[in-house]
Amino acid sequence: MRKLIEAFRNIIFTPDLRNRCLFTLMILAIYRLGAFITTPGINSALLLQLFQQNRNSVLGIVDLFSGGNLRRLSIFALGIMPYITASIILELMVVVWPYLERLKKEGDLGRKKITQYTRYLTIILSIFQSLAIAMALQHQNLAGQQLVYNPGIRFVLMTILTLTTGSAFIMWLGEQISDRGIGNGMSLIIFAGIVVGLPRAVRDLWIMAGTGGQWGALGPVALLAILILMVAVVAFIVFVERGQRRIPVQYAKRVMGRKVMGGQMTYLPLRVNSGGVIPPIFASSLLTFPQTLALVFANRSPFFQNFARTFAWGEPLYTLTYVLLIIFFAFFYVGIIFNPTDLADNMRKYGGFIPGIRPGRNTSEHINRVLTRLTFVGGLYLAVVCVLPEWMISGIHLQHLPIVGGWIDEHFWRFVLEGLNVNFYFGGTSLLIVVGVAMDTVQQLEAQLVMRNYEGFTRRGRLRGRGV
Repeated sequence: MRKLIEAFRNIIFTPDLRNRCLFTLMILAIYRLGAFITTPGINSALLLQLFQQNRNSVLGIVDLFSGGNLRRLSIFALGIMPYITASIILELMVVVWPYLERLKKEGDLGRKKITQYTRYLTIILSIFQSLAIAMALQHQNLAGQQLVYNPGIRFVLMTILTLTTGSAFIMWLGEQISDRGIGNGMSLIIFAGIVVGLPRAVRDLWIMAGTGGQWGALGPVALLAILILMVAVVAFIVFVERGQRRIPVQYAKRVMGRKVMGGQMTYLPLRVNSGGVIPPIFASSLLTFPQTLALVFANRSPFFQNFARTFAWGEPLYTLTYVLLIIFFAFFYVGIIFNPTDLADNMRKYGGFIPGIRPGRNTSEHINRVLTRLTFVGGLYLAVVCVLPEWMISGIHLQHLPIVGGWIDEHFWRFVLEGLNVNFYFGGTSLLIVVGVAMDTVQQLEAQLVMRNYEGFTRRGRLRGRGV
């Protein structure tokens, strides 16, 4: 505790670091203020009732990542998702489009150009998503009342302008945090959107656990079990996020002038989860597209009605697709940020080698083999942590499978098929993002303190970083 207090004291009395922290908090405060500026022409009370009825669906998940902005349809209702989707598309295009591949290899100038393209694509995606939201809201009604006061072209254009401008402003806020603040701006915005809902979630859980609540007399016992499970999940996430596979690297002795260089043993650290929270975010972002299409066209076509039911949140197809996308993006993202061939060439250039492995191609294949196994384990870990809340909220509806559904409905436990009816998003992507972003921010703060000759937050060396 003394180390922690001393570290915070050093942050406060270091002008540059204090200004960075205050700037980050100011940007996040601006983001939260924008959450209470609603889009014109919306019946906010009816929209809130609609989200209350669908809080256990994909709408609830999207609203969670937007920090409640979608529930109120504020100017920040689209959140950071258009930017994330644009980043996915650009990363995919780098692999298949030689022009973008050349830009990526040009260094800072090429990365700035790709960032500029990402901004343009974010605006385009925001226009399409805001158009879909406006068209969907015009056809929604609750208890005979329309959600839109004056539907028509004016409402559609106003919604597109408002939500697209809000999305561009959020993108700018995130970039300002990354450049002039502490931590990754985009991740911190998502972090703020999730954390702001914690008090309301704790209150709802406390009400459910009351003796007169939904769980009845077993409410206190169920609450204690959920708290224990939550602590276990957090500990498991921290344990895996800090896990590494260390590959020993030996450097040969070299004589440079009158100095003898090299000759020491070091390690190449490969993380179990090198992709951080990026794979779940990418997977969640892509899965919003079919749900958005179903929301817009479900009332007009039987095909989209069946599509919506098959791809609903908690259905086997949705869960399977979610797991496969997480594993795919884990490999995809690691393949982008980590090149075993270049690493092996650099090691050979500086006289390094892995004991028992020949330099060059054999070293590259060995690193790639180890990295593939670690990435597969990391992808499974992310999938398990992200599917856990779906089971707790509504279960996995295996009884809806076409052939074996009847047999499963008769013989499987009901809590597996229907869940524990926990309304708060425990575990899963939200907790993964909160823990991951918190660890990354603490690691960057500690790096700033060590750079200024201060001690960090921990006694036994620096807190190992992670990718976010």
